[in-house]
Amino acid sequence: MPVRSETFNVERSLPGERLDAFLRQKFSTASRSAMQRLIEQGHVTINGKTAKATHSPRAGEVVHIEWPEARTAEAKPQDIPLDILHEDAALIVLNKPPGIVVHPAAGHDDNTLVNALLHHCAGELSGIGGVARPGIVHRLDKDTSGCLVVAKNDETHIALSAQFAGRTVEKLYLAIVCGVMARDEGNIRAAIARHPTHRKRMAVRDEDEGRAAHTGYRVLERLREATLIEAHLHTGRTHQIRVHFQHLNHPVAGDDTYGQRQTKRLTELTNYTPPRVLLHAHKLAFTHPRTGKKVSFIAPMPEDFEDALRFLRTDVPGVG
Repeated sequence: MPVRSETFNVERSLPGERLDAFLRQKFSTASRSAMQRLIEQGHVTINGKTAKATHSPRAGEVVHIEWPEARTAEAKPQDIPLDILHEDAALIVLNKPPGIVVHPAAGHDDNTLVNALLHHCAGELSGIGGVARPGIVHRLDKDTSGCLVVAKNDETHIALSAQFAGRTVEKLYLAIVCGVMARDEGNIRAAIARHPTHRKRMAVRDEDEGRAAHTGYRVLERLREATLIEAHLHTGRTHQIRVHFQHLNHPVAGDDTYGQRQTKRLTELTNYTPPRVLLHAHKLAFTHPRTGKKVSFIAPMPEDFEDALRFLRTDVPGVG
């Protein structure tokens, strides 16, 4: 049942402007993605008919919005093994395995890292992230493995969040990308925004439409129809590495969202089928909030990543 609803008239026609963008400007506390979800779920009508996000508002149209009741997912403790790289009174650094979601969300109420952390820490985690995301300072995608830092208290959470926002955290990833890259190293500077038609995807967009994003990379080893690279995240946009390497036409192997065609071609040429997106958060370095000292953590490659390298290796020497 909706908590409230509201109706208003469009004052002037806006040719070329999408309904979701128009509503985002009118209701500044809601994100554009939230408005898109409302429209997709049928909570927005125009002149009594279900609206589409791509509709351009016209003068005199009657827009009706029903705001559904907010439902908060509250994580419950679960006894799930954790691969802990470091733990002290302020924080935990984990080696996240591939295939596990970081925190509860729609469709993932349990068996997440947060469920495991609540059990391990007996509920002693930072509350800033809310009941669904206690302790979570940053995230890794479900398929991505590697280093993840978790705050045990609010003071640590605030300090770490400031470092992430200030871009002083060093984040190095390993990835196996499709195709043999020609350049030994480079920098990808390309703005990223939500894909205009696929809500769950991101895309490289013009600077005035997206958020600035910068990924540095160097080739570690050229493989059979693939390349092992080290990527340095200077910014932290959603799906940044995956989107940037798709932009270079070298998507991460196993990425059906951004490189399904290239991954299929890799399999055809090598007979190797990636089990997941082959992306690993290899190194995380930051200033410890309690000691003020720089700390650095390395997450060893998971078995499936090493298996991929063994299968795809050639006699071409590594680079760099």
